[in-house]
Amino acid sequence: MGTITFLLVLSFLVFFHELGHFLAARYFGVKVHVFSIGFGKQIYSKVWRGTKWQIALIPLGGYVKMKGQDDTKPGLEEAGDDSYNNKMPWQRIIILFAGPFANFLLAAILYFIIALGGANSLSPTVGGVQENSPALKAGIKQGDVIRRINNTEIETWSQIGKFITSTSGTLKFYINRDGKIITKTINPHISNAQNIFKEDIKKRMIGISPAPKLVTIYHDPISALGFAYDKTIESSKMIFQGVQKLIQGIIPSSEIGGVITIGKVISDASESSIIALFAITALISVNLGVLNLLPIPALDGGHIMFNLYEIIARKKPSDKVFMYMTITGWLILGSLMLLGIYNDINRLFG
Repeated sequence: MGTITFLLVLSFLVFFHELGHFLAARYFGVKVHVFSIGFGKQIYSKVWRGTKWQIALIPLGGYVKMKGQDDTKPGLEEAGDDSYNNKMPWQRIIILFAGPFANFLLAAILYFIIALGGANSLSPTVGGVQENSPALKAGIKQGDVIRRINNTEIETWSQIGKFITSTSGTLKFYINRDGKIITKTINPHISNAQNIFKEDIKKRMIGISPAPKLVTIYHDPISALGFAYDKTIESSKMIFQGVQKLIQGIIPSSEIGGVITIGKVISDASESSIIALFAITALISVNLGVLNLLPIPALDGGHIMFNLYEIIARKKPSDKVFMYMTITGWLILGSLMLLGIYNDINRLFG
């Protein structure tokens, strides 16, 4: 069942990504010959409105084949207003960007649904208090529930950290202890901490840790829109930063996961709840959008880079340069895929 769920989720994400390219291409009048989910041998196809819609044997991606665009033939020229190669560079950029944008949009839709259905977060319940910390000195105890800081209502644990780090000076905490609301004035201090990438940082803190307790927050449609926007932006930033840290060597290459890791994560989420499955699908969708925007030839970001060059230089890259860079891009992508599979096998049998 887990494998089926993985394939369905992956195919859905690929379909949405390619649909973005397809709709943008059709908007600008570009003819789309093939819309494919998967690579390799065709196992099902149907021609509809001049496009061949197909499902192929290898379900690890997909593509839209447009008139006048072929990575294996960079110098391809096809006449007509419905040809990709005859469109202005800015139009081509929109067509290319539409795929990743569709992934960001899908993630926002899923986060919106999650917000309406009930988003699970850590409760603002204190699970531990560090020795000699501002919280301990102020009298904060395990089991205290933080309801408000200054004039800001608190519903989740993440709100506490965000509020503390974004303010200065002393703070007034309103705490539910044994059914009674008490107040504590705390002056956070700058302490050593680690971020999500395990880098040492300085951070304004009060010295508390959360209890392993979840709270479900239900949103109305208006606040759900804000939640969806914030989560999509937050996820995008996290993945962009993760790629940057990987390039810098801060995150070891052993952390790269392949299709086995993705499949396991999706399978585990599907066994947990539909909300968990939506959440991990949204995160993978953002991941797909971000990775496709990387300036690597053979990815959407690489093609966008070529078109930006054409706008600036007022000429296309030579066919030879285009081909060499595209081959280099495929080698990079192939190496990353092999590394991911290698790491997956190591985690399974290591």
